[in-house]
Amino acid sequence: MSPLAAAPAADPKLQDFGSDPWWLIGGKVLVIFAFLVVTVLLTMWIERRVIGRMQLRVGPNRAGPFGLLQGLADGIKLALKEDIVPRQVDKVVFILAPVMAAVPAFISFIVIPFGPTVSIFGHQTALQGTDLPVAVLLVLAMSSMGIYGVVLAGWSSMSPYSLLGGLRSSAQMISYEIAMGLSFVAVFMFAGSMSTSEIVAEQHDTWFVVLLAPSFVIYVITMMGESNRIPFDLPEGEGEIVGGFHTEYSSLKFAMFFLAEYINLTTLAALATTLFLGGWRAPAPISTVWAGANSGWWPVLWFLIKIFLFIFFFIWLRGTLPRVRYDQLMRLGWKVLIPVSLGWIMLVAAIRAFRNEGYDIQQIAIATAVVAAVVLVATVVWEMVRGGEDDKQIVPGAERGTQEPADAGGFPVPPLDAPHYHGAPASQKVPTSRKEVTSGTQPTVRA
Repeated sequence: MSPLAAAPAADPKLQDFGSDPWWLIGGKVLVIFAFLVVTVLLTMWIERRVIGRMQLRVGPNRAGPFGLLQGLADGIKLALKEDIVPRQVDKVVFILAPVMAAVPAFISFIVIPFGPTVSIFGHQTALQGTDLPVAVLLVLAMSSMGIYGVVLAGWSSMSPYSLLGGLRSSAQMISYEIAMGLSFVAVFMFAGSMSTSEIVAEQHDTWFVVLLAPSFVIYVITMMGESNRIPFDLPEGEGEIVGGFHTEYSSLKFAMFFLAEYINLTTLAALATTLFLGGWRAPAPISTVWAGANSGWWPVLWFLIKIFLFIFFFIWLRGTLPRVRYDQLMRLGWKVLIPVSLGWIMLVAAIRAFRNEGYDIQQIAIATAVVAAVVLVATVVWEMVRGGEDDKQIVPGAERGTQEPADAGGFPVPPLDAPHYHGAPASQKVPTSRKEVTSGTQPTVRA
């Protein structure tokens, strides 16, 4: 018998965890760590190739076959670079901040189920690191801890750009973490548990993405805000704050922030798969015609496919959408996502109450969820468009039909009529208006 023989289809239960031998627990931790590192390298390559294709470029194609080793080459380059630490920084916090950002990202994945119960060297075990009665709350707690690394990195750098990036990240986390937590409440109501393995088991018949479509839409939007990626990468807005919270970091410290970002991307995709897309279960056409699709090691394949589809969705958004303004980001979180989440939770509670009373309202619940999801998407789009229209800047004098005089100063320099400028030689005078800039003529000295 093979040491990795397939076991009959069996959903792991919460009481099944905690009895594995030490070597199996260590093996699971090692496999999860290796999986995350390899996924980061593969995601970097896929992102560069896909965005390159979207922008009519080739993308990485030098390091290794098809450029597959480009991420590894970048990691080695960062490791060999000089580690520059500015003089005025708080060195203890400055060094610990990247660690606080990267370690929680690894811990979160320990409660994600990869598959059902299988046999490994004759020992029946679930393809999951561990499980807890409040496993989903552990993921939320770890994501909150990761924000501490970002905030402390900005504070300890003693740089205004880094500090602004850290403050943006904390405000963004507060607004979107609330909406994300509210999107989980409906899942907890339907599953009756916060355990990830039991949530997957409750989706054996119908995935929660069908029953709880608004919660899925809210989670997808909030996970983009949690990942600090385009269109919600305000903590790293290079147009306003250079590199944001990691402006002063280099070498391996910067690499740890980079690693944490992509691991969080994988964790968020895996959590969405677990809570809404049936986890490791095969989609309906495959599971209907193939009885063994959800047994043995095949569920690992379905799980990986779902994760990489979500990662492609992240990459697609990055190559398509521009960065939103900060006021639009806050408006969307506080005025749209949180109120809609509260209203949807009340509706789900009413549906569950009718279901507990014995009423068969599944079709009505699905129709309600679809309509609510469509209304939510339309509201988000309208809010973003209306926010852009309301905040247009009014040019002074435009409402009166007046124009700024050509010699009043402007692009590229203001009028140079200071007292010390009078009497300067003609060779030292610079243009003071658009007309002089375009024509190349020298300005006249005012009396």
